[in-house]
Amino acid sequence: MSPEPRKDPGVQRGEAGTVAVTVSGRDGQPPSYQADLSGPPLKVRVGGLSITYVDRFGHETEAVRDMSFEIADKPGTGEVVVFLGPSGCGKSTILKAVAGLLPATKGEIRVDGRLVDGVGRDRGMVFQAYTSFGWLTVRENVEYGLRLQGVARAQRRALSDKYLKEVGLDEFADHYPKQLSGGMKQRVAIARVLANEANILLMDEPFGALDALTREQLQEELLQIWERTQVTVIFVTHSVEEATFLAGRVVVMTAGPGRIESDNRITLARPRDVSAPDFNDVRRELTRHLTSHVQRRELRTAA
Repeated sequence: MSPEPRKDPGVQRGEAGTVAVTVSGRDGQPPSYQADLSGPPLKVRVGGLSITYVDRFGHETEAVRDMSFEIADKPGTGEVVVFLGPSGCGKSTILKAVAGLLPATKGEIRVDGRLVDGVGRDRGMVFQAYTSFGWLTVRENVEYGLRLQGVARAQRRALSDKYLKEVGLDEFADHYPKQLSGGMKQRVAIARVLANEANILLMDEPFGALDALTREQLQEELLQIWERTQVTVIFVTHSVEEATFLAGRVVVMTAGPGRIESDNRITLARPRDVSAPDFNDVRRELTRHLTSHVQRRELRTAA
């Protein structure tokens, strides 16, 4: 008696971002698996991104090579994604590309399904260097982008009131940047981004120039702002402890040209205690990923 013919399970669907594959030995058959692209698009999709800088003498420096990653849209919660890597690995380059400040040499970037081909209000960037205009008050700095867009004065005032209160600077609205501490200047930059109603906050080592105590305070305040505003935060750092404290997800990069070494989901409960055993377990694991490519390179050199 011959066996019953095997039933074709048909196409199986998975989460967005997965690719179609064919089961081994079934050449010519329909794919056994393909992405389910129904529902809202991903918040950020980066595919095959490579960026090469060319100086005025024509010399090329490859900063990022064939980077691909995705950040899901999480309405009502947002996400904090940290890119962790050594200096010169292309972390800041990636942020500038997502912001639309830097064109891709190869590959593409999409935000909410739309191709990034320049800057937009939906993405705002906070740099390590202070970017406030010294001749404008705190409120005028926060409202600067809105004024350029032609937003009416009453609406500008309402938005600046809202976000200055959000970052704890409502009592300093009429001060000038020279009257503020470094940490307060970075809060101004965050408020300016939020006032433009950005839903992606790009942060390029924003606390790197601050003293340790102020840095810890601003890390906690950033998480409070994130929880209240529910924006997606993409944060760059070379500090393993900062990444462990802030992130829901840590993307570890290799030395330049930058590539992804590992993509790590951080499941530690919040608020996080930097002295707790589980926190230090995660920190050690991230450190291992951060140095593993260096160890492999040394082994190849020795061979």
